Amino acid sequence: MTPTIHKADSRGLADHGWLKSRHTFSFASYYDVERMGFGVLRVLNDDVVAPGRGFGTHPHENMEIISIPLHGQLRHKDSEGNETVIKNGEVQIMSAGTGVLHSEYNHSDTDAVNFLQIWVLPKKQNIHPRYDQHRFDPEGRQDQFQLVVSPLGTDDAGIKINQDAYFSLADLSQGRKISYDRYLAGNLVYLFVMDGRIEINGEQLGPRDAIGLTDSASIGIQATSKASVLVMEVPGGKTR
Repeated sequence: MTPTIHKADSRGLADHGWLKSRHTFSFASYYDVERMGFGVLRVLNDDVVAPGRGFGTHPHENMEIISIPLHGQLRHKDSEGNETVIKNGEVQIMSAGTGVLHSEYNHSDTDAVNFLQIWVLPKKQNIHPRYDQHRFDPEGRQDQFQLVVSPLGTDDAGIKINQDAYFSLADLSQGRKISYDRYLAGNLVYLFVMDGRIEINGEQLGPRDAIGLTDSASIGIQATSKASVLVMEVPGGKTR
C-alpha cells in the first residue's frame, strides 16, 4: 500500500503564548477527518512550553500516555503519588486506566522545554493506573535501534505499555543505513523524524516529517544527514 506521509508543515498548530504545539493528528481545536490517528496511535503532539508554565491538574482515563523530552526538563505530578522531573534522554509512560489526575510543568524558570506527548489507545480497559520512567543510554541508539517502550509481560529493557506496541529510538550518522524489523506481524509502523534528514522507501523526509507504513516486514532507512528518529510500531485495529 502507498505510505502515509505527514510533512511537518501540514500539522495543526496551537499557539497559546506559553504553549506552542504542533499536532500530527486531530487534537483539541485542530480537527481533520483524515488525521484521526494511525492504528491505535491517537495523538502525537510536539509541545514547546515557556519557562515556569505548564498544564495544570487535569484528568485522563483509559489512555497510554508517553512523554519524551527533546530539550529541557518537564515536572510531573499525579494523583497516584508520583512526583518527578523528566529529562532529555528519558522516556515516561503513564497508563491512565480507571482514571488519574496529573499536571505537567516546565521545570525551568529560564529555558523552554520541548517534548513529544504521544497517546496510544489501550489494549485492556480500566486497568489500575501505573507509571514508569527510565533513562536510556544514548550510546545504545547510535546507528542502531534502541527499544524504549514494549508491551506489558515482555522481558526486555523497554518501559511497559498496556498495548502490543513497541517504540524505538535511533541516532544515525550521515550516510548510515539501517533496517527496522517489525516485532509483531500485522503491526503498523509510524516513523517520526525528530531531527535531520532521511530517505525511506524513496521518500525524502526532514525534521518533524513522518511516514506511516502498513505492509513492510523490514524497513530500510538511509540517513542523508545526521538524524534522530522515533519508530512507533502499533496494532492497526482501534480498541474503541
